[in-house]
Formats: sequence, structure tokens, C-alpha cells
Amino acid sequence: MADTLYFSRDTKVYLAIGTDIWEMPVLDGFSFSQATNTSEITLNEMSDATGNSRRGRQMFTDSYAPAEWSFSTYARPFKASGTGNADDTANTHHAVEEALWALMVGDAAYADYAFSNVAGDTTDMDISFGKKNKVTLGTCDLYFVLGGAGTGTKTTYKVSDCCVNEVGVDFDIDGIATLNWSGMGKIITEATEPTATVTEGVAGTGNFIRNRLTNLVLSSTSPTATTYDLVLTGGSITVSNNMNLLTPETLGVVNQPLGHVTGTRSVSGSFTCYLNADADSSADLFENIIEGTDTITNNFDMTFKIGGSSGTPRIEMAMANCHLEVPTHSIDDVISLEANFHALPSTIDGTDELTVKYVGA
Repeated sequence: MADTLYFSRDTKVYLAIGTDIWEMPVLDGFSFSQATNTSEITLNEMSDATGNSRRGRQMFTDSYAPAEWSFSTYARPFKASGTGNADDTANTHHAVEEALWALMVGDAAYADYAFSNVAGDTTDMDISFGKKNKVTLGTCDLYFVLGGAGTGTKTTYKVSDCCVNEVGVDFDIDGIATLNWSGMGKIITEATEPTATVTEGVAGTGNFIRNRLTNLVLSSTSPTATTYDLVLTGGSITVSNNMNLLTPETLGVVNQPLGHVTGTRSVSGSFTCYLNADADSSADLFENIIEGTDTITNNFDMTFKIGGSSGTPRIEMAMANCHLEVPTHSIDDVISLEANFHALPSTIDGTDELTVKYVGA
């Protein structure tokens, strides 16, 4: 019988880019795994003179499949103290999970407390998607440290050369703003637990975002020029890089993934609200979309202010060119609408379909 048991609640996760290591507080439900790609050879022949027939079977490992990982974090913006390890300039805006955003949208080059594509100042922290039209994006090493608190025994697994493929932002009405991250890596190995070099904001209790304060600013230029008054009951946004990891197919060796390449970038999501017949409310939104039969691609400017329009902490996610599908009715005690949307760039090769702004507590 096993003497040592590992409990998921004791797990710590670290993200390493070069010599810089961030502690990532994760929620229950994290995962990491890796499979193998195999070939099977079988014999299928008729009998010999004595009635025997070989019925053998052989298996070969061709390659390792890409490692897959996923976990959820809370969205946690904060202002640096100036004496911690996030920034030596006081009141500069950062986020506990900003390294993941840097990997999501660019090369994640890090120097002097800043990423090349995540800019924090004393007003807010802006996440730029301007470097996303690249064949490859930044990579990191993820460390999953299992055990410790209950038994004193720890096992650390390292997922090497990880890329961030997708992030989903959920803001259900009764919850805390949550980011669902997933991606791929080259290989999983045992390692030594690292020591975090960036931990500021991790222990804070005032940097959680309450979803109930979220509001949506929605206006359209086509099919009609209207600003809508909607009160949300929930929603989500998903940003995906649609990445693939390339693996060679050389005979006689067990091949390992070489690295990732990006696919088509997509930003999509949905929101729900009650059906309201007041002027320029959800009933008018449904009517204008379904009657816009001459509009091939409608155009809506949407900004989700998760955590409120002026309070802190909060996240503002702005999408200036959204195509909305026809909303669907949900028949419940109170009838509501659900609308799916697709954020598009202003030009087909543009990178302005989404802008993200963090405002720290």
C-alpha cells in the first residue's frame, strides 16, 4: 500500500522564462499529460502443412505526442509597491498572470520588469496584440510541484518549451473573473522545484474582480447606427492561437516535438441578458440583427468592463469590429437572450480585433 499520497490542493505552479520565474496560483482542475504515437504490425497468413499460422503482433513507439496542459487562474491586477519584485516604480500596474498574457500575444521578451508586448505604467497595464502576426510566439517552462503540505514529500514535473494556445475569460454573475489557460509543450520530465523570483500580488486579497459589477458598452454602425442599453447576466470571451506542434517522422528513433507554429487567430464569445422591450435594449438588438438581411457582415463596437466601468480592480476588453450572430431566446422564468459574437480586425491582416486593459487595485 502506498505510504505517500499527493493532494491536488497542495500543488504549486511556476512559470519560467529564462532566469525569471513567476508563481502562478491556480484553481482546482489543472491538468498536464503526454501520450505516445505508436504503430502496430500484425501477421495474417494462411496455414502451413501442419495447420499452423503465425498470429503475432508487434508495437512500436514512433514519437511522443505534444504535452498538453491546462489550468485556471483568477484575473488579479495590482499596483506594484516599488519595493517588491514586480517593479521598482511604485504604483505601476501589473497582474499576477501577466506572463501568460505576454506568451499569448508575442515573444514574451522580459527585461527591467516589463514584457515587450505588455506595457504597465501608473495609469493601467495594456496588453498589445500588435506582434501576434508571427509564425511562432514566446515559450516558457511550466513546473507543477505536487505534494508538500500534507506529507513533506514533493514531486516536481517540468513541461518544457510551453506555448499558450488559448485563454477563455468567464464572467458569470455570481463568480470571480476567471481565466482558463491551455497550451502545449515538448516533453514532461521530473525536475527540481524552482524558486520564484516574481511573487508580488500573489498573496494579496484585494485584487480579485467581482463579475457582478461587469457592464457592456455596445453600439453598432450596421445594420443600424444604435447604442444599446443592455444589462448582462453572464458571458465569456475566448482567444485562440490555433497552434500546432511539429514532430519529425524519422524511422528508427522515438521522435519528439520540435516546436510550435501558429494558426489562424480567433477571438469569439457570447453574452446573455434578459429580453427587454425598452428603447434600444435587447429586443431592438434582436430585431435589428434578424431584419438586417442586406447586411453580410454586421459591425458592432463592444467593450466588456469586467469589474465595473470605473472601480478597481477591473479589466476592459474592447472589440471594435464585432460580427454578431442572431441572438437566441432562452425560455425560462425570465426570458433571456444569448448572443454569440466574433471579433474581427479592421483589415484582414490587422491585429486590432481585441485590446485588453488591466487596472490594478
